[in-house]
Amino acid sequence: MLRDLRERANLTQQQLADKAGVAVRTIGRYEANARSTPKADTVELLARALDLAPHEVTELSAAAGFPVHRAEPPAGAPLGQFDARLVEAAKQLAGELIPRWRREEEQRKVHIAPLPVGWRTAEHLSDHWENVFAATGEAPRPMDLDARLEQVVDVYRGVPSRRLVVTGEAGSGKTVLAMRLAMGLLDIREDDGAVPVILGLESWHPGTDLRAWITARILRDHPGLGAPFPDGTTLAAALVEHDLILPILDGFDEIAPGLQTDALARLDDASRMPLVLTSRTEEYRAAVDATKPLTGAPCVELEQLGLDDLAEFLRLTARKSDQGVPLWQPVLDEMRREPRTPAGEAVAAALATPLMLTLARTVYGGTPNRDPAELIEPRRFPTPGSIETHLMEQLVPAAYRRSTEGRRFEPDRARHWLGRLARHLERLGSHDLAWWELGTSMHRLARAAVMALTVGLVFTVLDTVAVGLLSGFGALDIALIAAVDLAAGTAFAIAHTLLAGRDGRALAPSGVQIRFRGARTGGRRHLGRRFRIGFTAGFLLAAAAIGARDLVQGFVFDLPPGFVATILTADVVAFGGSVGLSTGTTYVLLSLWERPMDFESVHSPVDLLRACRRTALAQAVVFAPVLAVVVPGTGWAVVQVLQALPPVFGEWRWDFAFGLLIGAYAATMGPIGYVLALTVWGRWLVFGRLWLPLTGRLPWAVPAFLDDAYQRGVLRRAGVVYQFRHARLQRHLSGDRSGAA
Repeated sequence: MLRDLRERANLTQQQLADKAGVAVRTIGRYEANARSTPKADTVELLARALDLAPHEVTELSAAAGFPVHRAEPPAGAPLGQFDARLVEAAKQLAGELIPRWRREEEQRKVHIAPLPVGWRTAEHLSDHWENVFAATGEAPRPMDLDARLEQVVDVYRGVPSRRLVVTGEAGSGKTVLAMRLAMGLLDIREDDGAVPVILGLESWHPGTDLRAWITARILRDHPGLGAPFPDGTTLAAALVEHDLILPILDGFDEIAPGLQTDALARLDDASRMPLVLTSRTEEYRAAVDATKPLTGAPCVELEQLGLDDLAEFLRLTARKSDQGVPLWQPVLDEMRREPRTPAGEAVAAALATPLMLTLARTVYGGTPNRDPAELIEPRRFPTPGSIETHLMEQLVPAAYRRSTEGRRFEPDRARHWLGRLARHLERLGSHDLAWWELGTSMHRLARAAVMALTVGLVFTVLDTVAVGLLSGFGALDIALIAAVDLAAGTAFAIAHTLLAGRDGRALAPSGVQIRFRGARTGGRRHLGRRFRIGFTAGFLLAAAAIGARDLVQGFVFDLPPGFVATILTADVVAFGGSVGLSTGTTYVLLSLWERPMDFESVHSPVDLLRACRRTALAQAVVFAPVLAVVVPGTGWAVVQVLQALPPVFGEWRWDFAFGLLIGAYAATMGPIGYVLALTVWGRWLVFGRLWLPLTGRLPWAVPAFLDDAYQRGVLRRAGVVYQFRHARLQRHLSGDRSGAA
């Protein structure tokens, strides 16, 4: 119906999207009937744009699932009059981001002697001014966007399209600019205004819908926005759909080189979405040459710092020498010497970017025994690159030389572990250091072996203690227990591997907690997948355990192979099927008590880790009594069905004591195996807290180490993950093999 009305109005999908203020992809979904549930507000916008008669509005609303047409809101009414939930969610998100970014500013010392970053308009990389002004109806005119860092908010707000590209060399201050822009916009944001969110683009693949990717990243960092929205999506998805999120997309150059042209084209598809894009100049220029500039977006290019800028910054941030002379004075004199010397030119070129300037402040500013005059020794540092390498090399020793209360990590060991983490990220092709992904750079077979061994040993210890306390045991009992439990551990490891998917990446935290009140997460469409996951894990567990028991008994008692094969097949089908049905049903029932995490409960990586631990343990508590009843109950029901079959299928009996035994086993081992192998916190426990420290790749106190590195300025926080201070530092540390083990 929408397609017919649009064609009658002689409008294309893009023209209708522009006129109605609705995303063109949304219109395409509705016209294709692609299982989309229209929003009432969207239907009203489309009806007004198509200039429909009252009876046509009623018919369109009925076709969209709204038989009673709502009163038309006054033109230009703010979003808050239509959906207070979105306005409140945006307000909560902004309230969470403001203190987070203030902490980051303090941590990076951005507010102390702000860097004198400036930029100029890059006409050759900007879109036509007609496109920049297209949405306003104003006469297009060239804009002079030349400015400095403190003017970034005014510059952005002066762009009619609300789309801006920021380019510059590596370390030129693009990320700091993005942070200052986000903070400035948050400070002046109105209740129904868009919330600026900084997102690193290196994890986006242009084959993924941009809005869907933005939604997923917001849900990762703000799990409270996973609460269901009336249209069947989530609060996060609704905020993105209604343009209440201003994406500041940082690091276009970090997208794989072969995908950058496609990525720019996909960004162009979202031509109505306000956004800010940062990139190294060369990579953005290459993408523009292959396609065209980002539609509606002027481009500015960050400039290098001048000698006066360097001198003022270093004067304000550096200590004085023992003789009362400014510490950097010899270096500044060398840079200003006429005629220019090679040493002066090298250090001036090296410190011309904010990254290297702040590294120099860290390396020489707080260490009494370090003298920056060594940078002008031509034999040691003949080129700008040698100076930059030296500064990155000395950052970690300088940062860890500073004493802190309860100091736990020595500089050499910290360097070794940071190098390990950097190489881990390089293998993943990511800058996000997520605690739940530690271990994923290991080969999948190695991860499965570690998981199988860990779960199997835990099962064996518990099983051995239980059997020993109840009845005592001999060598045969120990062998049987070990075989059964190691097989069960292998089953959980297989389920763990299958859950990781084809790419082998760890699943991100689900953002749920166990509560008995509040709106549930997900919907009916998730129940089938949950049942399949639960059934597979339960079937594998039961099949492996019972299969191992039958094989060991067949070997010990020298039973005929055909008899063993028959018994094993029957046991796997009956026992595996009953346990699989039980665990699948239990996993579905568990969804009844899953609720979105509290919005205020997660502000940092450690907060998310604790929340996931609480959720995993609560799920185990729910699993245990349910499995204790459902597993033997299902087994009894299966046996009753089998007893009704003809005698040719064998004789089946149900032993009550055996039922209690398997119920107790399932209620104990099932939740433990589920937590260790199938939850985010359990995988972190196995790899991040056990295996990697045990093999010397990480310290035993990983959360404390990461937070300490953050406090020292080596790492930074980006939502619920850490990142290295700069991508260049990550690459530098990943190439250091001095501490490899």
